[in-house]
Amino acid sequence: MQTVQDAAGLRATIRGWRSQGQTVGFVPTMGNLHAGHHSLVKLARARADRVIASVFVNPTQFGPNEDFDRYPRTLAQDQAGLAEFGCDLLFAPDVATIYPFGAAGSVSLHVPEITDTLEGAHRPGHFDGVATVVCKLFNLVQPDIAIFGQKDFQQLKVIERMVRDLALPVKVMGAPTQRADDGLALSSRNQYLSSEERAESVQIYQTLQQMRDLIAKGHARKVVEQAAASKLERAGFVPDYVAIRRAEDLSEPADGEHDGLVALIAARLGATRLIDNLLFD
Repeated sequence: MQTVQDAAGLRATIRGWRSQGQTVGFVPTMGNLHAGHHSLVKLARARADRVIASVFVNPTQFGPNEDFDRYPRTLAQDQAGLAEFGCDLLFAPDVATIYPFGAAGSVSLHVPEITDTLEGAHRPGHFDGVATVVCKLFNLVQPDIAIFGQKDFQQLKVIERMVRDLALPVKVMGAPTQRADDGLALSSRNQYLSSEERAESVQIYQTLQQMRDLIAKGHARKVVEQAAASKLERAGFVPDYVAIRRAEDLSEPADGEHDGLVALIAARLGATRLIDNLLFD
């Protein structure tokens, strides 16, 4: 596997592949990779001739009180895992490559409406940073297909909306959430959990399943959301949101709607913020 840090080296390699008629799959990441990321690489490998992954901890999607400096940088470990799972090229740029005028002086994208709720409401500006960096990476790589995990469900929807609105020539594909044996969604932040917190963390997924089952039985959406939030609070979580939305656009469904829904939870357990979701269909 080749590793490049500059745009010129990246584009030169891609030009070589394109001259041979090869397609390119892309997996953008912030590094500290785990089995969930590797599953995205495997999926890209099955759908494209060549696979590129990026590792870039994007400063513009972190808020002032979030963990940008704390976010783990494990490039050597990431390189080994990517090579094992079939990545052809790792793009590991520095901040100046992505933001040549500095992060504060960068052009910024805003995807309206879908970014105003859930994660967007609790992390102002987060999705502006996500949309901006993904658009920049798409311009640099110009992939045929890009793979994103469904664990970050709202992020996936924001990127889909951005690609459609800007008519970017890339197919965005969501990949199923990878889970531990007990159901906890794999995440780089899981390593911050104490052993006691790790044992409790499975309650998020269990709560999502209960929400799905109660909606299927005809219970009112807001009652289900409130009961789920209370359950998590009793278990020691501090929920940011517990919500049931339409999967297509994250709008609020009417009572009695059962199809095309998703339940989403973000909650803190100790010092660690966990997110997860579950599609009902």
